[in-house]
Amino acid sequence: KAIHRASSRSEAPFVAVNGAAIPRELLESELFGHERGAFTGAIAARPGRFREASGGTLFLDEIGDMPLALQAKLLRALQSGEITSVGGRNSEIVDVRVIAATHRDLDLELSEGRFREDLLYRLRVVPIHLPPLRERAQDIRILAQHFVATYGEELCELPVVLADDAAEYLETYSWPGNVRELENAIKRALVMTAGGFLTPEDFSFLVNKQGYASTRADLSSLVTEQVREALHTPGASDIYHHILEDIERPLLEATLAHTQGNQLRAAALLGINRNTLRKKIVELHIDVPG
Repeated sequence: KAIHRASSRSEAPFVAVNGAAIPRELLESELFGHERGAFTGAIAARPGRFREASGGTLFLDEIGDMPLALQAKLLRALQSGEITSVGGRNSEIVDVRVIAATHRDLDLELSEGRFREDLLYRLRVVPIHLPPLRERAQDIRILAQHFVATYGEELCELPVVLADDAAEYLETYSWPGNVRELENAIKRALVMTAGGFLTPEDFSFLVNKQGYASTRADLSSLVTEQVREALHTPGASDIYHHILEDIERPLLEATLAHTQGNQLRAAALLGINRNTLRKKIVELHIDVPG
């Protein structure tokens, strides 16, 4: 949309098509239109997205999901500027600038025979790589503040402020779902908050699932080993509290090191109350960084 608005085509239509959201058997008709009676259910003619975008921009989202047979027809449209409706006999010239996007590695798709080489080169005129959100942490605070301003009054019926430490906490998360995940996280926090400020505690539901699964497997191995050792140690008892302490200390130390001693952010990351964290720091004689 930004490219379209900044171009000489900005007064003409911007038409978006998500190839992954449309059934494959209907995608050709969606793009090129169809004549009345061209197939069962075609009770009226339809112009198609290429004609609707004529003079403007056609955005083909998830181009990597397009079937091979349709890729050939798209290539012809891009090369000649001519399209033919499903069930039609005559071709028509359209003036359309195409922007395509995909989450797939098209070079890999090409090597595995799922994407046409000639279409890839026809599309790859000005490639733009959008890094994942985790690689542009400087954008997280700006986007989060934007979403808070956009949805704050709608969901909370009062202005809401994103606290600085909450923004810092969001910057430590890996965001595997990118901007959409950040937007949904802000909405969830706004729905659940009871005040006019979003704090790190409001985002304690964020968990890096991949890292958590790996950590859980490692902890399981550690606990199993310690239980076996206790079974072979005469007079061993109270292994619950011993194992719990062995796990709790490195967990708290690693979290505090990650947050550079910020106990508020550490408590939010752990999903516990700040007072509970402070109590554990004293009980376990943990040195807080900074």
